Amino acid sequence: MSSFEPIPSDFYGYENALSDREKQLIVELRAWLEAEVRPIMNDLWSKAEFFPRSIVKGLADLGLFGQPWEETRRFENSAVFRGWVALELARVDASVATLVGMQNGLVMGSIAVAGSPEQRAEWLPKFASAELLGAFGLTEPLSGSDSAQGLRTIAKRDGDNWVLNGAKRWIGNGSISDVTIVWAKDADDSQVKGFIVPTSSPGYSATRIENKQALRIVQNADIVLENVVVPEANRLQGSLSFRETAAVLRLTRAEVSWAAVGNSIGAYEAAVKYAGERIQFGKPIASHQLIQELLAKSLGNITSSIGVVTRVSQMLDEGTQRDEHSALAKEFTTSRMRETVAWCRELFGGNGIVMDYGVIKYFADAEAIYSYEGTREMNTLIVGRAITGKAAFV
Repeated sequence: MSSFEPIPSDFYGYENALSDREKQLIVELRAWLEAEVRPIMNDLWSKAEFFPRSIVKGLADLGLFGQPWEETRRFENSAVFRGWVALELARVDASVATLVGMQNGLVMGSIAVAGSPEQRAEWLPKFASAELLGAFGLTEPLSGSDSAQGLRTIAKRDGDNWVLNGAKRWIGNGSISDVTIVWAKDADDSQVKGFIVPTSSPGYSATRIENKQALRIVQNADIVLENVVVPEANRLQGSLSFRETAAVLRLTRAEVSWAAVGNSIGAYEAAVKYAGERIQFGKPIASHQLIQELLAKSLGNITSSIGVVTRVSQMLDEGTQRDEHSALAKEFTTSRMRETVAWCRELFGGNGIVMDYGVIKYFADAEAIYSYEGTREMNTLIVGRAITGKAAFV
């Protein structure tokens, strides 16, 4: 086992604050990513193909699914460690970070936050082992940022069952999942409730969204629900309103911020390597002042972002994190990521727009990370409400 060293782009050595056990796990994760994911990611991204199921199983074998939940936690770990995992994943490939975020946070998180003890015991181990692949069905064709009030998918109670009708859009891994957590509005009380829906259910159909130019490995789908019958036992028993949905998003938004930093680092590391190899005017471009300026600005963005996400995850461990804290982290880190990947792509010149050098993947994936788990505008308004005490959402 190789010894732990912070990555050079962790300029202030934040990673040194991890426990010895957490550092060992990071070393194992890095080695696995370099051996299993990096060699295939560019080809899969170019073809818009999903990871081999062996990759999903490998993530489960590393214990990455179910880290926060007592039913599936294999070792003690902190929210800061889970953030570093998201960063390390996205540093190699943002799609694999998104896969873990969906399975571990959105899907298992929904059951952990809003499920009964019996539901937690039944379902969480199946997702943790990768026996089941999950998806999270909240966003709709006509409802994104306004999901708290604007859901059009309806759930109608019918004896011991519920009947679901509606549509979902942009559902990550929705075309290949075994189970989808569907959020729908109760026809009787107009409150949002969550349902565990096997994708083999009659009336459930999913169609992959084609021609997507970011996070191409993630299989986003349009989902249609036509009189899908779900037993009461599969309703998340603790989901009584959108508050439970928001609680899940609060937990995952911070890790998306970590993934944004990791995506920035992936582009930055590619740029540093290229700058040392590319010869112009008889010397490596790394020796030119303007190239060094691009790299220094990129490292500044990365370093400040690591500081933000480290603190917001510490607050999660302390139990003091609020919506506005994770919202500011998402807004700040994704905005800095957008700048950073653009500077790094710029450094490559024309070579930066072909997959041979890889930086264009980080550049394109940044656009998806910038938008999902709450747009910059919505997160800004969440923070603005905390600052002023006044809501400005409409």
